[in-house]
Amino acid sequence: MTAVLDVPDIDFLRELIQAEYCEMPGLHLTKAQVQRLWGLDEESCRRVIDVLVGSSFLRWTAPGTIARAGD
Repeated sequence: MTAVLDVPDIDFLRELIQAEYCEMPGLHLTKAQVQRLWGLDEESCRRVIDVLVGSSFLRWTAPGTIARAGD
């Protein structure tokens, strides 16, 4: 029997995370906090953060947190 792994849908995660950042202005999270908050594995977390940073919705701050680009 082959196990089927549930791979998170990056588009779904992007929309979910964008909504949370819109609902909570000033939200700054570390990568580890993003992983815990949305129950992500390291690879999925990295991918969705890369997508959100690449679209200029999120940005990395100097202390290493992830914040909304306009904040």
